[in-house]
Amino acid sequence: MSAPDMINHPPHYCTGRFESVEVIEDQGHGRGFCYGNAMKYLHRAPHKGREVEDLKKARWYVERLISQLGG
Repeated sequence: MSAPDMINHPPHYCTGRFESVEVIEDQGHGRGFCYGNAMKYLHRAPHKGREVEDLKKARWYVERLISQLGG
């Protein structure tokens, strides 16, 4: 069994049929959610001891936002 993908699909975000981000986007709050999470991960990255992981998480949200905007 492979290790869980803590950047793209953390297991604690996938407890039902849909990931949390998909439900939030479906309700029309995707842009703000992606902006907010990217900012959160960037802000705390140097303080948690897993800086690279948090930077990758921020990038994941920025890339998802770019995709939503058609880029």
